[in-house]
Parts: sequence; C-alpha cells; structure tokens
Amino acid sequence: MPQTAPRHRPRWWTELLLIAVVYAAYSAGRLLARGDVSTAVDNGLAILRAERALLLNAEHPLNRLFTEMPALGIPADFAYASLHYLATPAVLVWLFRRRPLHYRAARTWLMLSTLLGLAGFTLMPTCPPRLLDAGHGFVDTMAQYSSYGWWGAEASAPRGLGGMTNQYAAMPSLHVGWALWVGVMLWRHGRTPLVRTLAVAYPLLTTVVVMGTANHYFLDAVAGAAVMCAGALLTRPAMRLADHTRERFTGGSRPTAAVSVSPVVGGGCETSAGERIPGQRTPSAGADDSTPATAR
Repeated sequence: MPQTAPRHRPRWWTELLLIAVVYAAYSAGRLLARGDVSTAVDNGLAILRAERALLLNAEHPLNRLFTEMPALGIPADFAYASLHYLATPAVLVWLFRRRPLHYRAARTWLMLSTLLGLAGFTLMPTCPPRLLDAGHGFVDTMAQYSSYGWWGAEASAPRGLGGMTNQYAAMPSLHVGWALWVGVMLWRHGRTPLVRTLAVAYPLLTTVVVMGTANHYFLDAVAGAAVMCAGALLTRPAMRLADHTRERFTGGSRPTAAVSVSPVVGGGCETSAGERIPGQRTPSAGADDSTPATAR
C-alpha cells in the first residue's frame, strides 16, 4: 500500500527565529501599550473593590506574610523575577526534542495566548497592588528585598532598566498563564509521578507568588488562565489557517506519496504459439534481450 512521507521534525533555527520574533513583538507591544496612569489606577482599584465584594481578597494576607517573613518573601521575589524565563523555554525545548509530534500545537497555543495577553494590556492598563497608594495596605516586596537580587524598585527589571518595562501591564497575569501552560504540558506528556506533581504545583505556586509579592490581583491570575483557555480554543483553527496559507503560497505542494510498483503479472512466464498455459522460459543463447517476447 502506498505510504506518505513521514512528517519531519521542525527545524530548530526556524523555531528559534519565530519565537524570538514573537517575543520581541510582545515586549515592544507592552511598551507601546502604556496607558494613562490615572486610568490604570482606576482599573486597579475597580478590581480590588470587585474582589472585596466577592470575598476574594487574598492579596493582603499573602503580602503581609511575604513582607514580614524574608524567608518566604526573598525566594518568592526570585521566583517571580526568573522562573517564567526559565521554565517556559525549558519545556518548549523538551517538547521539541522528546515530543515532536505535539510540539507545534503546544508552541502555537503559547504564542496565541501571549498575543491575546498583549491585547489585554492594551485594552485595560492596570495598576498592580504594589503601585497603589500606601493607604491601600500593600508593600512592594521586590523593592523591599531588592538588595538581595538583580532587580531594582521597578518590577523585576534589572537595576537601571525599569524604563524598558510597562509596570501597568498587570491584567491579565501571563506569569500565571505561562505557568498554567507549563503545567498542562508536564501533566499531558510527563511520565513520572514527580513530573505530574510539578505540573500541579507550579501554576499554584506561581499564583501565590504573584499575589504575595503584590504584583497581581487574584482576578489578574483568573484572567491569565482565561487567556490560556482562549488560546487553546484558537490553536487548531490557527494551525489549519497556517497550513492553508502555506499550501496556497507554495502551489499546494505536499509530500508526495510513495509510488507502489505493481508486480509483473506473468512473473517471467511466456506463452508460445500453440500453448494455452504459459511456461517459464529461459532466454536462448545469443538472443537479443531488448526484443520483447510475443504474447498470444
């Protein structure tokens, strides 16, 4: 039976270039999406009021805990400043090397959700709890423990580079969104109980960290999860559209199917004059091999 050519593993250099372009566009978009500070503060206070009405205000007790206990606050700051830059690429590389059949869908999901998050930053600039007036009871743990790390008083950016980040891009929380993506990938494709445990623990730990460090509200975390769900729903349509576009611009070329060669029916048997049943013949000495046998 004819078989189509197997699907090839994506080329690592094209994947690296694609991810770099998307992340650069995301970072630039965050800077361009800076809204007016008063609007961002109003949005932050509106979220805080909504959480209090829904009895969801977990940020204050967690923030007090991290502020009063450096043994918790300092590791939380390190986790906030670094883990999403380490865990997310590590899982992407792992999928690329060990689960190539699932890599493209996973990468597409991550990228679509990231772009949706950028739309959220643009449409709803939000002041994080740490930047609200001190009367609201939040302490910026990143600033409090900045002497222990590489960050300064402006979010998790390295000292002196705070102007290169948008501190009002809090809604949705892509720290939580990316952690959820990592958790789903580890749960779906992991093989050991330890990996499954990390799959559950990492998104939950990230949610606690972003609230305890006063970088996000609980509803920011919910919005981050919602963005990932929307990205998951859009992944298959986006992949189909990409395939259709590629075929259109490449003339519809696809991997050609393997050609199956039918066996010779006669199997080397020939029928001579006066015979009804073909018999196996051996070429006579000096016969011209290029002359076809006459079948009757």
